[in-house]
Amino acid sequence: MNVLDQVEAEQFRKKRPVYAIGDTVDVHVKIKEGEKERIQIFNGVVIMMKGDGLRETFTVRRIVQDQGVERIFPIHSPKVIDIVVKRKGKVRRAKLFFLRGLKGKATRLKEEVGAMREQVAALAAAAAKEKAEAAAQAAAATAAGAAAAGSAAGAAPPAADAKKAEAAKPAGTK
Repeated sequence: MNVLDQVEAEQFRKKRPVYAIGDTVDVHVKIKEGEKERIQIFNGVVIMMKGDGLRETFTVRRIVQDQGVERIFPIHSPKVIDIVVKRKGKVRRAKLFFLRGLKGKATRLKEEVGAMREQVAALAAAAAKEKAEAAAQAAAATAAGAAAAGSAAGAAPPAADAKKAEAAKPAGTK
């Protein structure tokens, strides 16, 4: 692995978003205005993907006040916070430049039936797995904490525990 590959490997996004050409997406972009930073959402249809590696980009098109607006986003840019797929489009082209010449309802794409259900199910399974792992870690941490507290309590029980133990003994025993 040469030096350039090592430098690029550090810049790659850890979780690559899953989307395709024709999908309607919300792209969450970090915007800096003066001293303030905020997240702006750009939603539209992915009409093109190009490049590979760190230079990979995708183009999103939307219509604003009867004007077509296209933005090119680098996938691995730290300014692109998140890419959320709203709708899966069914297309038979790699580049959807024909949408530039269409207006109104003609720009709608057919929706892939069942594709979003599969994606939502996969995301739900991943979330459940993460939640189970977090619960297991929390249980292990509390068990370790309880064991540490139990060994400390065994050495010198607190006064309240000693009073409870005395109250629990039957009358007439010491």
